[in-house]
Amino acid sequence: MVKKNLYRALLLLSFLAVNAGIIYGLAAAWSFLNTGADKSAILHIGGTIEQAYQPKIIWTIEGQRGRKISKQALRELEKDYLNAWYVKNIALNSYDQLGIADYYTEDVRKQVNNLVQNNRDNHVRIATTTLSHHPQLEFYSLDGKLAVLTDNSVVQFEKVYTDGNLVHQQRTLHSYQVILMLEDGFWRIRQMVKIPNPDETENEPKQLSFDTKKWRGINYYPKDNPWNMFGRTFDESYIQKDFRTINTMGLHSVRVFVPFEVFGGASVKEEMLAQLEKLLDIAKEHNLKVLVTLFDFYGNYDLMDWTLTHRHAETIVSRLKSHEALLGWDIKNEPDLDFESRGKDTVLGWLSEMAKQIKQNDSIHPVTIGWSTPEAAVHLANEVDFVSFHYYGAPENFKERFLALKDSVHDKPLVLEEYGKSSYSGIWNLFSNSEDAQASYYEKMQTILTKEQLPYFIWTLYDFKTVPSSVVGRKPWRKAPQKHFGLIDSEGKEKPAYPIIDVKRKGTTN
Repeated sequence: MVKKNLYRALLLLSFLAVNAGIIYGLAAAWSFLNTGADKSAILHIGGTIEQAYQPKIIWTIEGQRGRKISKQALRELEKDYLNAWYVKNIALNSYDQLGIADYYTEDVRKQVNNLVQNNRDNHVRIATTTLSHHPQLEFYSLDGKLAVLTDNSVVQFEKVYTDGNLVHQQRTLHSYQVILMLEDGFWRIRQMVKIPNPDETENEPKQLSFDTKKWRGINYYPKDNPWNMFGRTFDESYIQKDFRTINTMGLHSVRVFVPFEVFGGASVKEEMLAQLEKLLDIAKEHNLKVLVTLFDFYGNYDLMDWTLTHRHAETIVSRLKSHEALLGWDIKNEPDLDFESRGKDTVLGWLSEMAKQIKQNDSIHPVTIGWSTPEAAVHLANEVDFVSFHYYGAPENFKERFLALKDSVHDKPLVLEEYGKSSYSGIWNLFSNSEDAQASYYEKMQTILTKEQLPYFIWTLYDFKTVPSSVVGRKPWRKAPQKHFGLIDSEGKEKPAYPIIDVKRKGTTN
């Protein structure tokens, strides 16, 4: 009897628990649908968009009519407005209309759907993104369900493909009058009309004052953690010691590299930024200038990725542009090596726009691109402040290739941003090299550089015990030579090439 009563009690409790759960679930759903909650949370759209699309947006709310908008309401309006642009960009590029119904009212989404279908029928695909918005809030209704804004001077970039072939690309500047309505928790675009751009005076490019002829520098990684200088391996004491050594050699500057992903991509990590800033502080202590190479190990260049790279550069450049040790900005190391895999036009388009972005954030320091050869350095020469190139060939061929580049870029300053020779002698090169051969190479090259008054950055201060496979691949015949480019061996001993570069020891100004 006791067991029967116990079973009955358990059944009754289970029945009540199940019903309570059902009632709670229905109540939660009803509450969700009636509180204007963001449905993108269900669809998992919002978070993805925010991670993938971050154009610069600057609001103006002075003079706004109607109800005063709160910061929270403005953030919600901004989020849905940018999401509307993003899902439309996706639809034009891939014909995927996911999210269109969330961010456009019924009449407008019919127009978008018709446009997408027409493009599909005609085998037209448009890859497009917006880079910056300057919305001015004109009106916000008393009930908080209607907003009118003017989005001035929207910078857009688009590529038009027909049957998979690029037929046109352009950077445009348009303004829009936009009406948005709050429906089911979404700010949806009710109307968007293109209007004339406001009269704006184009700012003339600022003439920079810098003299590259005095630059003598070195590409720098610490001995024990090359290509992995920042993060947990960052060590101020090693950098202090190395920068002191570089200064005593009579060199003027160092070139360092900022890995895109390690630094956090679009959301730059404060720890990494602080370490980079500390490196510049140490450089200043030792009277060195720093050429900062951005976007190391970045290789996407896709149009849909542009806004993320812009936020990355904006954060770093804005933080360091006033630092006394900053020499300039190198946008990307050897981007021409990505021409084949990513497409030449794609890479050049990204570089050109990035040069504009950096100059918008820093109008004082020069900008360059680190091309892998003299021949590649003719690209975008008019869009940088000085032309950088790398050279690892024979000294006998250098002058001819250098002078050909000099003729091509006319009066643009030139910098040999990387040059050097490995001293590796082993099985992978049949013991055909030596530290003395490396010294001879530097002797010949320095003679030419002095005569031509060509500034340079040597590769590199140290030999390395390890080289990551991500740098040169896994093949030992490529890795082995890469470990021995230093002026100082991995045990800290000066190699024969060292005194050739040591300006103070030689008592010259080469």
